[in-house]
Amino acid sequence: MNKKMEAQPCPVARALDVVGDRWSLLVVRDAFDGVRRFSDFQRSLGVARNILSERLRRLVEAGILAMQPASDSSAYQEYVLTEQGKALFPLVVALRQWGERHLFAENEPHSELVEKKTGKPLQVMTPQAIDGHAVSPDDTEVRKLA
Repeated sequence: MNKKMEAQPCPVARALDVVGDRWSLLVVRDAFDGVRRFSDFQRSLGVARNILSERLRRLVEAGILAMQPASDSSAYQEYVLTEQGKALFPLVVALRQWGERHLFAENEPHSELVEKKTGKPLQVMTPQAIDGHAVSPDDTEVRKLA
């Protein structure tokens, strides 16, 4: 995180400083899909090597990804999600669901996230109050520091 953001009291601003660019979130998305090697990220994303290298470095520094020896005992290193990285799953799902609802025409084909056990799509994510009832933006407020 850059020094300017460390002083920022807004959690959204701090989070965006770490994962707020297109390539970082797409790397995280691919990591959830099982991509582990640099060449596989590059093939999937079609991103320049220098950009991918920088994003992977930043994600490792932020504790979202970790490097480990390749699972096939080759000389390669693999990138794996840490617990902190896995905690981004709801964010990726929410972005996916928003995109499905607002960026595709009705019946336009697109990839689908399903539960492995049932093969069915996930329930639409909705913010909930502590007692479990759904809340809208009108039901919430940000309490800023004085």
